[in-house]
Amino acid sequence: MKRYLVTGGAGFLGINLIRYLLERDCEVTSLDVAEFDYPDVRDRVQVVTGDIRNPEKLTEATENADIVVHCAAALPLYKKEDIFSIDVDGTKNVLNAANSANVTRMIHISSTAVYGIPDHHPLYEDDKLYGVGPYGEAKIQAEEACLESRDKGMCIPIIRPKSFVGPERLGVFALLYDWAKDGRGFPMIGSGLNRYQLLDVEDLCEAIYLTATLEKNLANDTFNIGAKDFKTMKEDFQAVLDYAGFGKKIKTFPAGPVIWTLRILEFMRLSPLYKWVYETAREDSFVSIEKAQSVLGFTPRYSNQDALIRNYRWYLDHIDQFAGSSGISHRVPWKQGILGLVKHLF
Repeated sequence: MKRYLVTGGAGFLGINLIRYLLERDCEVTSLDVAEFDYPDVRDRVQVVTGDIRNPEKLTEATENADIVVHCAAALPLYKKEDIFSIDVDGTKNVLNAANSANVTRMIHISSTAVYGIPDHHPLYEDDKLYGVGPYGEAKIQAEEACLESRDKGMCIPIIRPKSFVGPERLGVFALLYDWAKDGRGFPMIGSGLNRYQLLDVEDLCEAIYLTATLEKNLANDTFNIGAKDFKTMKEDFQAVLDYAGFGKKIKTFPAGPVIWTLRILEFMRLSPLYKWVYETAREDSFVSIEKAQSVLGFTPRYSNQDALIRNYRWYLDHIDQFAGSSGISHRVPWKQGILGLVKHLF
């Protein structure tokens, strides 16, 4: 029986992956600075509370681990210095701890943010990397650290997932779900005719498991992971409003004025939307998953619309648990700021 260490185990991806692994009779350790508050699996998981920037905690967490899945990361809403210290220095710490503990494999969860704002689609794993903002830049540097360790003989699959949704996911998607729940329409930057690929977290867990269990010569590589079936952004988001049942519609607005307004609101800290969200929302954004399909046998089950609606159902079923809360992680709604007032115009 393999023992997995999941860094960021108390986060959105972390808990979904932990449940996925437990269903396959794996032993799991979670390392996270946040409290592991999941009573359904708490007694089946070894929990280490600590920061990946703390080498001693990493040493404790990696003890007896066979495979490390490195999910812990600072998100774009964090301060710049925290993004680099967690996403870059923290990743280096995880690599060092895994190497010292003779871990057989470390799977690094990166991001398609490493491609920046591209000039072509689909994006392939060997395309040029260009980070937008501290988050994108840090993700590239973290990958570089992984490649250095891979060159030294470690097996380090790198996964670049599209934005993923599913149970426990709130963050920016909670804006759409909150407006849909209250019978509001939803604004979209630009025409909404761009194709923006998403990913269901369960499909991401499958991809991670494949890189953990397949032979090293297959898994020790870099893979894009995303939905296979996706339509235009307007069509996919409209599916949530249709499911809500109020007859509301996505409303599109000229991109230029909206983006300038959001830049000002972000500068004044009146909006939760950051540059990566509003600068790319009107653009095509999709990757090729051909490599993952052919090499790993990856077969995504959920379309964009399936994933969004599955997440929306979870949101409705659990809204009492997070009502009134807010923060900057994926597990809580982001404070809407002035957008909460705009909502009443829809």
